[in-house]
Amino acid sequence: MATDGQYPEYWEADVVLRDGGTGHLRPISPSDADAVQAFHVSQSQNSIYLRFFTYKATLSTKELKRFTEVDHRDRVAFVITRGDDIIGIGRYDRLDDPLKAEVAFNVSDNHQGRGVGSILLEHLAAAARENGIRRFSAEVLPENRKMITVFAEAGYEVERHFDDGVVMLSFDIDPTRKSRAVMEAREHRAEARSMAELLTPSSVAVIGASREWGTVGYALLEHLIDGGFTGRVYAVNPEAFELHGMISHASLAEVPEPVDLAVVAVPHDQVDAVVDDCARAGVKGLLVATAGYADDGDEGLARQRALVHKARAHGMRVVGPASLGLVNTDPAVRLNASMAPALPRRGALSLFSQSAGLGVLLYASAHRRGLGVSSVISAGNRADVSGNDAMQFWEDDPTTRAVGLYFESIGNPRKFSRIARRLARTKPVIVAKSDVTGLQLPPGHAVRTSQAPPGALDSMLRQSGVMRVETTEQLMDIAQIVASQPLPQGPGVAVFSNSSALGKVVADGVVSQGMTVARLETGLQLDTGQSVALPALSAAVRDALREETVHAAIVTTLPARGLTADAVAACLQECAERAGKPVIASFTGILDARLQLDGLVFSPATGSRADGTSGARADGATDDTVAAPLEGAAAGHAGHPTAAGPAERETAAAVLPLQRGLPCFPSPGAALAALGAVVRYAHWRARDHGEFLDPAGVDVDGAARVLGQVRARVADIELTRLTSEECAALMGAYGIRLLPSARFTSADEAVEQAGRLGWPVALKTMDEHLRHRLDLGGVRLNIDDAESLRRNITRMEKVLAPFGHFGMEVQSMAPSGQACSISAIEDPLMGPVVSFGLAGDSVNLLDDWAHAVPPLSTGDVADLVRAPRASRKLFGYQGLPPADVAALEDLVARVALLKDNHPEIARLEFNPVLVASSGLAVLSAVIDVGNPQRRTDSARRAMRD
Repeated sequence: MATDGQYPEYWEADVVLRDGGTGHLRPISPSDADAVQAFHVSQSQNSIYLRFFTYKATLSTKELKRFTEVDHRDRVAFVITRGDDIIGIGRYDRLDDPLKAEVAFNVSDNHQGRGVGSILLEHLAAAARENGIRRFSAEVLPENRKMITVFAEAGYEVERHFDDGVVMLSFDIDPTRKSRAVMEAREHRAEARSMAELLTPSSVAVIGASREWGTVGYALLEHLIDGGFTGRVYAVNPEAFELHGMISHASLAEVPEPVDLAVVAVPHDQVDAVVDDCARAGVKGLLVATAGYADDGDEGLARQRALVHKARAHGMRVVGPASLGLVNTDPAVRLNASMAPALPRRGALSLFSQSAGLGVLLYASAHRRGLGVSSVISAGNRADVSGNDAMQFWEDDPTTRAVGLYFESIGNPRKFSRIARRLARTKPVIVAKSDVTGLQLPPGHAVRTSQAPPGALDSMLRQSGVMRVETTEQLMDIAQIVASQPLPQGPGVAVFSNSSALGKVVADGVVSQGMTVARLETGLQLDTGQSVALPALSAAVRDALREETVHAAIVTTLPARGLTADAVAACLQECAERAGKPVIASFTGILDARLQLDGLVFSPATGSRADGTSGARADGATDDTVAAPLEGAAAGHAGHPTAAGPAERETAAAVLPLQRGLPCFPSPGAALAALGAVVRYAHWRARDHGEFLDPAGVDVDGAARVLGQVRARVADIELTRLTSEECAALMGAYGIRLLPSARFTSADEAVEQAGRLGWPVALKTMDEHLRHRLDLGGVRLNIDDAESLRRNITRMEKVLAPFGHFGMEVQSMAPSGQACSISAIEDPLMGPVVSFGLAGDSVNLLDDWAHAVPPLSTGDVADLVRAPRASRKLFGYQGLPPADVAALEDLVARVALLKDNHPEIARLEFNPVLVASSGLAVLSAVIDVGNPQRRTDSARRAMRD
């Protein structure tokens, strides 16, 4: 919460506007007086009248003082700037009712229609909620339709009435499902548009272009020209008159037209001056190939942050620094602003990588396999443009069928989760990351690290429908299936082989990947000559694919005399196309380097492998022609993509043609691992994901009051533990009942408290490690009278003496049931993380936890409860009655909502939760509160810092 009069720097944010440009949002300050006056006098008479209900040629000194001097609590004002100019002002003033404030906006005439007003409203609402305000009101003239529209389209329930010729508007500012959806939709359109400006430019300037072969500037200019870029290319180098057959310009100011994309390849000590030139020229985006920033220690990191801040402040996005480049194979664009020597083959796979080295691996792997790409983004140090931005663009891009991303670190996983979940419902998303991603930072990466339990980040990816792998090769294994084959509609796999032993191994591998063997044929006769073997193979595979229980087929063969792998691949691809079901092949034991199909997609369109080498078609003919590029609906795409609704996005994904070819693997293991991942993804995509519902009986404001009182005694970096009474009050606000208990200091007090609670009672030590351990004497149950309670107190003191001396408490007895544990933390990287497991050895010794990142749908909650291996004990294990899973899921949903709504809850643990056959009881609750860290994804639109 902002302290009165103290400038809240953490409210500052870079924002993406509706047209894809950027601006800087910050609280107003007294030093802005001259800029506010300049903003005012530049406005039209009509705009001034609509804001002040009268015309003012200038603002008085008193007005400027009032507008720019605020306390950041009862009076808050934000400005959005571009360069040194203010383009929008928004403010609120608290009313006599401390829960209400009046809000007002003023947007520059030259920047109206860019979404400035809606961004100001989001940030004002977030600041107001932080300061305890719950409702906004505004007075608007009836003719000010633009401002009325800003409120009406914000997703809030706006009440309006006329009073003395003025429209009076009022609305609650607590986030709702609708307001969040509106914010996310606007964010999506803006970020997708900003990426479109980078990937579909009309003009590109290479700054630092060189005539010296082998330099970055030489290669970037050469690749742009040789790739056939359809726009205009300009070379900028003050020391050259002519480069690559074109006139070189001494500076960007000499370029005769506006430049959309500037490719920067100059030494890092010259980049700042180049960015200034680009800002003056109105460049929309920067591709910085220059290294020497975050990869150069603290000093380089400071330079990088300054570079991004300056670029964003002037409306420019930044790819890099240390970027390998951008590629867009769309025939209407043909952009190869990269170090790739040639424009890649056109296809439907889009790729994102961070470091240049990983980008090279991805590009090389795709090229070797003959996989065409739609677009490629190498983010380098990922100082600005990230994988989240790329996914926003690819969601609407009709030329992208599948997405592959390689992460060395993750800057905003919470935002990634919600974008990926939405994208994965229409397009496969494959993410390669190591086990230490999020836990350790590679050189040149400046983001937060995670303190969440092991496996939490992977759980978030699964929850989002992402196919997670560890290497670029595994990423491409999956990519070649989803790019060339339809998704399987179930887990049934037909296995074919010309070796019984090999076929049995593959069948076992199918089961180990969670699929089922729907048909097994290990007696294929492939050494009978091509004219006999291929028709027999085709008939067997087609017959299997016609069965309803067969959803995919894998053919794995040993070498056969007179039969080439290419001929088999062509035959199988024809089978797949006829059946509309995926087919993959594994050619084991092929040693000839030319014929070893190392993950290559064989393309029978011309009878050649997709890498261009000659192959034999099923009819025995040969053809040395390179496989034809992707054709059909995607080939006709041109121009800048526009944001589409969900139905339109789903249609675009559905009609995008597959890249013709058969996924071929050198080993069955890699083939099965890739197919298993695709089958699991297809199941996730087809399943019912449930709804995002808020449980009944939740009092968010009541919980906030409890936490507000606790936070008053929280130090800057310390945590404060809630008392039993505070725990009960906080939990009660979310409809969660804590089983009553009472501490005591003497046996007489214990008897008195037990009588108040009601017999029988349980006796517990207060030590957090022993209070759940019946086997160590830390708990005694079913004590039904005073004499028994006194005896048990004496015995417990004696038994626990070797461990130390602890306080004790008595607690009402709960019905017997399965003991579970629910915990939640506020992670600096992922935000809220909820964990669930069965209490005892399952979690204490075997670490059998399941994790999820709120918000949780009803489907997410059900998955979380069923994810631990020991969860079978909840469903009638070994003849025991099943637990009340519905009550457990309701409790998990309430905990997830509690943690999602209140980031100041640093740690929460309910242990144990006894789940009976009917109902449950929370026996113990530990809740720690601290100063809330700013989440990486909040209820306001802001670019990653």
